[in-house]
Amino acid sequence: MPSLKEQLKLRIESEVQTQIHVGRSFAMRLETRAYSDLHGTNEVNSGPLSLKGRGNAISISPREQLQAVSAHWSSNPSFPSNLQPHLRPNITTQSQHHQPLPSRPYHLHITAITMSAGPVHPSSEPARWKYLDRIRTRPGPFTTPEMFSGETSAEAMDKMKILVIGAGGLGCELLKNLALSGFKNIHVIDMDTIDISNLNRQFLFRQSDVGKFKAEVAAAFVEKRVKGVKITPHNCKIQDFDEDFYMQFQIVVCGLDSIEARRWINATLVNMVDETVEDSYKPLIDGGTEGFKGQARVILPTITSCLECQLDMHAPRAAVPLCTLASIPRQPEHCIEWAHVIAWDKEKPFPQLDKDDPEHITWLYQKALLRAKEFNISGVTYSLTQGVVKNIIPAIAATNSVIAAACCNEALKIATNCAPYLGYPENNYMMYSGNDSIYTYTFKHEKKDDCPVCGVSARELAVDPKWTLQELVDSFAARPEAQLKKPSVRAEGKTLYMQSPPSLEEQTRPNLEKTLAEGLGLMDGQEIGVTDPAFATVSFKFRLKFT
Repeated sequence: MPSLKEQLKLRIESEVQTQIHVGRSFAMRLETRAYSDLHGTNEVNSGPLSLKGRGNAISISPREQLQAVSAHWSSNPSFPSNLQPHLRPNITTQSQHHQPLPSRPYHLHITAITMSAGPVHPSSEPARWKYLDRIRTRPGPFTTPEMFSGETSAEAMDKMKILVIGAGGLGCELLKNLALSGFKNIHVIDMDTIDISNLNRQFLFRQSDVGKFKAEVAAAFVEKRVKGVKITPHNCKIQDFDEDFYMQFQIVVCGLDSIEARRWINATLVNMVDETVEDSYKPLIDGGTEGFKGQARVILPTITSCLECQLDMHAPRAAVPLCTLASIPRQPEHCIEWAHVIAWDKEKPFPQLDKDDPEHITWLYQKALLRAKEFNISGVTYSLTQGVVKNIIPAIAATNSVIAAACCNEALKIATNCAPYLGYPENNYMMYSGNDSIYTYTFKHEKKDDCPVCGVSARELAVDPKWTLQELVDSFAARPEAQLKKPSVRAEGKTLYMQSPPSLEEQTRPNLEKTLAEGLGLMDGQEIGVTDPAFATVSFKFRLKFT
């Protein structure tokens, strides 16, 4: 619960006119004047009395070398009812005079009170948003008059729909931060279930949640802790929704560990843009972490550089030659890849591989273990099998919290215009490194004209004219600017190779053995179109450059 401190200054005359709300702790400084019972107008002692308390305990200070006397509270001023049980009894105060005072009762006439109140009870909804509302309800240097001509930012945020993709290490932090930042209507998509290994950093989950859907558990946890927030979980893939679903959100925030999923949502949001419809522009806030490193970026579709423009910043996964997997593996990872790529396709134990199904991972692990024993290779474990198959990267809770905070800040800035956000007007990419110390750097990643998603021209592709089509197809997976796993290739007026349907794949398979120039008749400078099942809405355009 956030600690909300408030300073209340009340001028006391004959009685307290304002109710003072106190949380779990408080501190008071009373400016007092003590008067004798016999001579009500004769001031005996004047000085400060400080009270501090937590719960029912009250301590009085200072306790320097001063003579203590007993004083009773007078009937006026009357204290707030919530303080009376603690302050009504006799209170020992300290005389500022070193000489002994007469041993008779004194009344304290309170002239001023300064109070510091501790945390307000979480059920107090206005108090939770008190300081945030100073941003959301007031115009600032970056707001326009139109923004406050009708509803305030706070009212707009109450209606705003935010989509969070991923409820893992980064997603848990994002959901918590967004809810505590005033976003009331949040949707979260995650198809994964909770594993015991998630509990060390994904703090919304408990051991009793293992096996349950991440999105459901995370949504319920945050809703319980932050009253008034509605979080709708979706236990499925992002590809299961069409553009109409994504059109309902004002901001999309990604906490994904998959480049493929990032590329898909990036391409979808770019394709949704209609220049004549302002609401079709959906800002994409993308966060990513790997060990002690992380990044946060804001993508304004068709306006700033998209994720595909920045793809070469993500190194493609190291590819292992198929001949190594099939003949003599050298590492435990080779055995796992063999089970994944070769054994699975050959035996087909299940209709389709589900990398989140423990039964499927167990089958791959057992096959990899047998392969490793055959070649005397040690180190094949269930967790390593998961890591290789799902391409799991190391995660650290502290890095997740830093990047999630940066992403949430950008969402709040976009929603309220309280400050310039990444991508406007210049810098759109923030990198973070916490290896040796804390280092951040923010810069502008340029938009590329030859970007296959948001660009207008074909991207240059250096190839050897003596390559076979098979070599070209294989190169798409390794190229940082492509990273396509199952590419289908078309040239002007003809189809060179199609991965699916099976009948078309069989028909175009002979082309794989033909060379690009002589066999297929492709020319230097010719454009080809490449598609991949992972990006159904995108056709990548490349211009061949013979080397």
